[in-house]
Amino acid sequence: MSDIFNEIEEDIRKERMEKLWRRYGPFVIAAAVLVVLGVSGWRGWEWYSAKQAEEAGSRYESALVLAREGKAAEAEAALRALAADGPSGYALLARFRSATELASTDKAGAAARFEEIAQDISVPTGLRDLARIRSALLLVDTGSQSDVASRVEALAVAGNAWRHAAREILALAAWKAGNAADTQRWAQELIADPETPPGVRARGQLLLDLAAGAAPPAP
Repeated sequence: MSDIFNEIEEDIRKERMEKLWRRYGPFVIAAAVLVVLGVSGWRGWEWYSAKQAEEAGSRYESALVLAREGKAAEAEAALRALAADGPSGYALLARFRSATELASTDKAGAAARFEEIAQDISVPTGLRDLARIRSALLLVDTGSQSDVASRVEALAVAGNAWRHAAREILALAAWKAGNAADTQRWAQELIADPETPPGVRARGQLLLDLAAGAAPPAP
């Protein structure tokens, strides 16, 4: 008798499974297909990204070779092209390096390039600040004290990672402008900060001494 009950129970179980499969089987198959396609797509994207990065790295290295060979204009053009169509990491690296190459022939233009990076909100904050530092340093020679201050004065505050460079640049710009008071102010902030690197501190002391007793350099 128990065998009959077992057979009946088995038949009922099979019938239920068949009903469930008829109802949900297509969805199970569709889900499995989507998983396979998703994995395949991800693998394809990984391959494509690696290929793009490899090509961009080769283009960047070729541009550096041109720079080392003294072909600044060609190097700068190659870097600008990479900045326009390369993967995001290499594109940003190329933007920095192209501005650096341009600085050898056009400091004002290079400063403008760095300022473009500084204003680009898609760039990480630390790198935007670095671009401001680079722009301001070039403007010490090509711009006014206010031009320099507009770039980096906001960075010259306690706790900012770029404060030492910003203060030194501000002191240099003030000295070049013949503003002894601002030169002393920024040089003193450099010297007073216990975390100022020794080399920067020494240059700050030199600027402080110059501002205290010597005429500024001729423009």
